[in-house]
Amino acid sequence: MAMPSTALRGELREQESLAGYTSWRVGGPARRLYRPADLEDLAVFLSQLSPAEPLLWIGLGSNLLVGDEGFAGTVILTQGCLTAMRLDEPGRIHAQAGVSCAKLARFAARNDLVGVEFLAGIPGTLGGALAMNAGAWGGETWPHVRRLWTIDRGGVIRERDAADFSPGYRQVSGPSGEWFAAAELGLARGDGEAGMTRMRALLDERAQRQPIGLPSCGSVFRNPPGDHAARLIEALGLKGCRIGGAQVSEKHANFIINTGDATASDISALIDHVRDAVELGTGIRLIPEVRRVAGERL
Repeated sequence: MAMPSTALRGELREQESLAGYTSWRVGGPARRLYRPADLEDLAVFLSQLSPAEPLLWIGLGSNLLVGDEGFAGTVILTQGCLTAMRLDEPGRIHAQAGVSCAKLARFAARNDLVGVEFLAGIPGTLGGALAMNAGAWGGETWPHVRRLWTIDRGGVIRERDAADFSPGYRQVSGPSGEWFAAAELGLARGDGEAGMTRMRALLDERAQRQPIGLPSCGSVFRNPPGDHAARLIEALGLKGCRIGGAQVSEKHANFIINTGDATASDISALIDHVRDAVELGTGIRLIPEVRRVAGERL
């Protein structure tokens, strides 16, 4: 396929290993990877791609498992770009999809806005948080969303109301063929210093309960109604269970860690093993939060 001809300002790489762009540190090569200079540059790039070209968007690469065979298409990388953020008016923050959740939480607190302290503990970008209605410690992303800007594979940018989307538990449905480019969040005025203190407390709790510092994707499974995936997994004695270099964390049963030499196949097989064991032992079929990408399957 011919590459875009109009001058682009971003960075294009071919046959780029995705292991360095995912939090599990696994994954084969992408046929090509593009890191746009900004949203306008991304629009130009997308407008010149074939409509049939498979696309994969990667922010910080958490909650994503790319197969060992890689991705036979184009990866759009927002990691380190699409990071513009500003205070539009009192109580409103405009942030692009590549802004990290932690940076957004701190920015809000510094401007005496509260309600998104929970984002400090989510290892992803705003784009990912919007796509899956990310949440923690009783908070979720979408209650704070007021307006959004999306981009389609033709490079067309649209402004949309939050009402155009239907958020649920770790999922969001809305117009097809569009990806989140930016959002406006509406937050309550409050004590920013208290917000910072709460964030530090949440991060301390996270460090005590979760295997921070080891390659993982965060929580692997959604919590079933009225229960916790970690409790079910631990009750069946699956802590420490491993396949190849992938292991169910001894510290938090809903984490699968790469002990150093795991392959994507190891991790995928362990996810399936845990899910099947829990279903056999409890009758509950856990739903993975992680998105698995193999070959040309999107």
